[in-house]
Amino acid sequence: MLLADFGTTYCKVLDTAKGEGPYVVASRALPAGFRADLGTGHNAAQRSGRAVNELLALARGGARLIAGSDFVLLDCGSRDLKFVRFAGGRVADMGWNTECGASMGFTVELLAHYYHLDYAALPVPKSGFSVTCGVLGMSHIFDAVVGGASEAEAVARFVRGIALNAWRFAGAPAELYLSGGLCENPLFLACLPCRVHPLGRFVLLEGLLALGGPERPGFPALPAGHVFAGKA
Repeated sequence: MLLADFGTTYCKVLDTAKGEGPYVVASRALPAGFRADLGTGHNAAQRSGRAVNELLALARGGARLIAGSDFVLLDCGSRDLKFVRFAGGRVADMGWNTECGASMGFTVELLAHYYHLDYAALPVPKSGFSVTCGVLGMSHIFDAVVGGASEAEAVARFVRGIALNAWRFAGAPAELYLSGGLCENPLFLACLPCRVHPLGRFVLLEGLLALGGPERPGFPALPAGHVFAGKA
């Protein structure tokens, strides 16, 4: 069975028939005839035999990967934010924001390429910008650079701002499980003011496995117990 999480900029794919792990491919590089048996994401309806709502896939994936019955799971995508909160083993709350999280992940990646920055090398700034939208928030970077800040410092303050915005959107929890490409961004993780458990990019694929794929052990992206204690 071919499973796919059709993200805005990246597609995550798992072919269960091959017995191999999932992989990531740029959405623009997908062949025109690519079609999944079961999919989720913004383009799943056009490219899948059966499409699943992203929040449902996120919730089911979190339930497979996370031990415990009470937790908050936040998915930071290229263009939006999604979270689910479990209490007593059931979904107690959820949210999906395409405005305050607009192009957040995409903008972070774009800035790194434009300014030639390594997020692993940037220290956590003492303060962040007030950012409620990835695209509009870039104006803070330009203003800071004009005011004398280095490009690296300005971008770091932007990243801290979006991290705080994402954390507040999820309800400002003391402990947070994170899904999506920003799990691989050390600066973003360090800017979250809570204990962070990054689960990687394949949480929604885990949800698809739970909803209709064949039984298969989970594939967490990081070793068990890998936790970031936010410094912000």
